Amino acid sequence: MAKTYFFKGFLGILGTLLILVGAAAFVLLSPGADQPKGSISTVPRPIDRADLSAAGDRKQVLFGDLHVHTTYSLDAFFTSMPLLSGEGAHPPADACDYARHCAALDFYSITDHAQELTPAHWALEKEANRQCNAVGQTADGGQDLVVFHGFEWTQIGRTPDQHYGHKNVIFRGLGEDEVTPRPITALGGPDVINPWLTIAPIMSGAGLIDPLHRETYGQFKWMFEQLQQTPDCAPDLPSRELPINCREAAPTPDILFEKLDEWDYDSMVIPHGTAWGSYSPPGTNLAKQLSGGMHDPDRQKLIEVFSGHGNSEQYRSWREFTVAEDGRRVCPESTPEYLPCCRRAGEIMRSRCGDLPTEECERRVDLAIGYVLNAGIALDGVFPDTGSADWLDCGQARAGFKPDYSLRPLGTAQYALALSPGGAESSERFRWGFIGSSDSHSGRASTGFKQNPPKRGRTDMVGPRNDFYAALLGTRAEMEDPRMPVEPSSGFAGALAVERTGSFLYPGGVVAVHAEEHSRQGIWDALQRRETYATSGPRILLWFDMLRADGQDLPMGSIVEMDAAPRFRVRAMGAPRQAPGCPDETYRALTPDRIAKLCMGECYHPTDERHFIAGIEVIRVRPQIRPDEDPGALIEDPWRTIPCPADQESCVVEFMDEEFATMGRDAVYYVRALQEPTEAINADNLRTAFDEAGNPVAIKPCGVGAASLPGDDCLGEAAERAWSSPIFVDYGTATPVVLAPVITDPDSVLRHGVVLAPVIADPDSVLRHGAVLAPVIADPDSVLRHGAV
Repeated sequence: MAKTYFFKGFLGILGTLLILVGAAAFVLLSPGADQPKGSISTVPRPIDRADLSAAGDRKQVLFGDLHVHTTYSLDAFFTSMPLLSGEGAHPPADACDYARHCAALDFYSITDHAQELTPAHWALEKEANRQCNAVGQTADGGQDLVVFHGFEWTQIGRTPDQHYGHKNVIFRGLGEDEVTPRPITALGGPDVINPWLTIAPIMSGAGLIDPLHRETYGQFKWMFEQLQQTPDCAPDLPSRELPINCREAAPTPDILFEKLDEWDYDSMVIPHGTAWGSYSPPGTNLAKQLSGGMHDPDRQKLIEVFSGHGNSEQYRSWREFTVAEDGRRVCPESTPEYLPCCRRAGEIMRSRCGDLPTEECERRVDLAIGYVLNAGIALDGVFPDTGSADWLDCGQARAGFKPDYSLRPLGTAQYALALSPGGAESSERFRWGFIGSSDSHSGRASTGFKQNPPKRGRTDMVGPRNDFYAALLGTRAEMEDPRMPVEPSSGFAGALAVERTGSFLYPGGVVAVHAEEHSRQGIWDALQRRETYATSGPRILLWFDMLRADGQDLPMGSIVEMDAAPRFRVRAMGAPRQAPGCPDETYRALTPDRIAKLCMGECYHPTDERHFIAGIEVIRVRPQIRPDEDPGALIEDPWRTIPCPADQESCVVEFMDEEFATMGRDAVYYVRALQEPTEAINADNLRTAFDEAGNPVAIKPCGVGAASLPGDDCLGEAAERAWSSPIFVDYGTATPVVLAPVITDPDSVLRHGVVLAPVIADPDSVLRHGAVLAPVIADPDSVLRHGAV
């Protein structure tokens, strides 16, 4: 499920039977062995990038995925078990072949969970990445697939104050002297949750009830035992003094940054899932990460706004709860956009009151509301006998493109861009570029180039394989008194999340870079410049530039200071329409059986036709100038909507912000390029039905395995999209630059390597002939006047 942390509720779901089975397995089953390492295809992919540069642009657009899990991640292996309709092991060799030959990516990175990587797996993964990277290198310096190495720092706090979320650490190089000798985990703090170490024994013993797949369960058991045998590193020693084979911990981001500083290797840290309610406690707020060393602007230059686990971009004004003056949490009222789960808990209780006296019924309603307000993500524990249908679509965003499960508004990218808690003079800001990626847990990078089934392999959806296992996994707790709500004893998510989250999982996104060359350094430099954009999966082409009179236009990701009206240009082209199946070069590299299993019979297979671009949405965010400004009021989405010509594969638009010069404050601009609507998996999420008054009355979650209806691929219509990185325009006098000498030819536009407007007689004039001018000056050798160009 989303991030698959919902399975931490399995202790309550599976019940005593599987707990006993899991315990017995350690005695009855053989020790097992590691999952097979697999072998990497040695056939490179042909390189053809001629069509991915804009006219006159020396850079090319390259597509990649910086967030891929193999089954060296414990949660990925857990959800790949046959009991859950899984396919078994997907080691790094699978990830390499899929990225190169199924998805036809230009670059990618494996980012398995640090806390679940054994020392042996860390070493095997580094070697596999070097092998994968070497396959596509040619004698003339070309490379079909650039491989980066990384890990995921996976932190889950029980309360909003303790929660910092998930971050991928990506290294520039692959050598032993370019990558840390151990992955760095988020373990070590007393308030950090690590659910997998609790539930892994259950799956370790599942071979006793699924004997035809006992070998796969034995591999899982072996991996879990290796993790248990890995000692924790001493917390008080510098990272360079620790032994190789221990589990290193950094329970908070500041410690993670310190440890990376000790090694001083080129690395970046990319937050993701910042708005996921699947594991983030209600009330989670990114603002706290702008103090106390919790943000490193030199390493944290990017944020993942879209993945197979949803869209963390858009802010929402609703809240899971509000806080009264005395500190109590208060349940908000329902609105047409949002049903708070605390409100729904009250409705469930009221429907059960029966012949209870009205006063007693309302007391229990208040009790249920209060329990949910303090339950974190374990809200269905208040009524342990309930299912998805009982809770309707509570806690979910009803509008927006492919939203996160139980989206946390104060964790969204838009909210982060609006934050400046120190006010106008503060440098405490998130200046993030945007990327997409997959967060695949089956080793399949960026599956979103096609939206056709199977939904199980193209997304991270899981579900019981047949009705027998569905009955086991679906067992619910009985309540002594169904008319009395229960205070949850655990902060773990339960059955409700297991059933509903599959509706908020999507084919994976992609990260695009504008790189000067298709090389490791070229891609790394583009990431560092924030010259990146995200897509929801299709390979849309996007350029977003700030126009300058001197012709030195600034690309997305730039930071500029000025006091005049900024002008921008957007160029977009729809993604290639896909042919069915796989191209011939895939069959030259992989066997038909491997294509059928790993690629699921479908590859990136572009035709010469492209989807149409329907329009451009411009978002303007004005960062706080006072700490008490409401960030939500500073997010203008969309600020402008610009339609594109009908039925056109490409679109070019320009716009100017005439208000900027008079606002007297910084502004952040980015764009969304929207494709024509097409069918997409889970675009309609829970498929909620409403009555005539607009109230939800039923939901139809997307099922997998035994819960899936034949032919139901959970399709809905959606406008796939690309998000540019922002351009940060700070208000202030422009930094002086070198001027060309004044010239006598009024029609001349080029002198000394810069673009000039014609010379004019009015020394104070700043606009002539559509260009920004410096005042005319008498000294032909002068290079600075009036602080302007």
